[in-house]
Amino acid sequence: MDPGLPSAPDRSDVPDPASTTPATGSSRDVVVVGGGIIGLTAAWRALRAGLSVTVLDPSPGDGATHAAAGMLAPVTEADFGESRLLRLSTDSAALWPAFAAELEAASGIDVALRACGTLTVAYDADDLVAARRVLALHHRWGLDSTELTLADARRREPLLGPRLSGALWAPGDHQVDPRATHRALRRVLDADPRAAVVPRSVVRLTRSGSRGPVTGALDDAGTTHRAATVVLAAGWRTGELLAGLPEIGAPTRPVTGQTLRLDAPDLDLAHVVRGIVQGRPVYVVPRLAGPDGRREVVVGATSEERPDDRRATAGGVFALLRDARVLVPGIDEAALVDVTPRGRPTTPDNLPLLGPTAVPGLVLATGHHRNGVLLAPLTAAALDALLAGRPLPASVAAVDPGRFDPGRTDPGHTDPYATPSSDPRPTFAGEPHA
Repeated sequence: MDPGLPSAPDRSDVPDPASTTPATGSSRDVVVVGGGIIGLTAAWRALRAGLSVTVLDPSPGDGATHAAAGMLAPVTEADFGESRLLRLSTDSAALWPAFAAELEAASGIDVALRACGTLTVAYDADDLVAARRVLALHHRWGLDSTELTLADARRREPLLGPRLSGALWAPGDHQVDPRATHRALRRVLDADPRAAVVPRSVVRLTRSGSRGPVTGALDDAGTTHRAATVVLAAGWRTGELLAGLPEIGAPTRPVTGQTLRLDAPDLDLAHVVRGIVQGRPVYVVPRLAGPDGRREVVVGATSEERPDDRRATAGGVFALLRDARVLVPGIDEAALVDVTPRGRPTTPDNLPLLGPTAVPGLVLATGHHRNGVLLAPLTAAALDALLAGRPLPASVAAVDPGRFDPGRTDPGHTDPYATPSSDPRPTFAGEPHA
């Protein structure tokens, strides 16, 4: 077990929670910096391990989680040169049903996990060429993805637009409601006296001496929250908080995306619809939202290298609506009720930073880029393993969280799942070579 991680006691040895809840600012087993879906997942797993936990975030769930569309899409998000990310994504997607069931049982909130499959449609002939190139990659990697005729695509989704050139079908790419998932996680924490969610920003991490272990976090009110383990899940701000730890490299930056939410009571879409429109990606995600079961559509796909200033751009909103209505013209009748720009936490190689660091007491859970919702169950599994002193899941262990640390001679970018050049697929567990 990492020496900075607390041991998870046997449940029978845990005292009555009401007698162990400290005042804000006193010592806990775990402090989590960041209250998005990843941070609250980390806090929940600490509670499950019998530990006390404090979450520090000035506005929990208002970052990338609030903007996320909730696509669980390891196949349709697969891209060239990203076999390690594909392994993480496929492993985590397989964990979502059990993760959702456990969270729903603990919280009483439906997280709206839907096994609906995903249609990807191409607008013009050039878009179809691009789609078929990605389909060939899917086939080389053994992923379940097929080309459909437009007639077959319209039988699956009658509301598709009239001017399309082709379609792909990924039956295993589904969706979940990120906002409902966050509400469920928050309810679990709020119901447990061993947990505290403190609405404060973290100024810096604290450590014992100039080279000692991390011992807690100092918030913007001047309170130090002490803990045996600090889980840093602060999104793109993670790198800023590591300024006092020169031996740790976590180059996170915001890649801003905008999502739109439309109130669409008459738009009965059955599947997630993704598209390529003159080279531009766009998606339309239908779901039932709220206790009244109203129909909502989430539109998105922008990725912009600019600061997370929470300001939507007119061009970005226009482009999303223009391209989405090519896929599903019926959105013209829907009411635009929410425009959400947020910065996604991104690393130089688009892979997360997940696991223990070279500094005892500090664990990273950040840099999930476009895949924070998808990777939440695998993040949970990694934290379960850390807290129990077990090895990390193989796909997580293959992505070294210290790969950007200063002074590293091995950059940690070797892909253990890459196969020889004659067969470019990653080797997945249980997948034989063809």
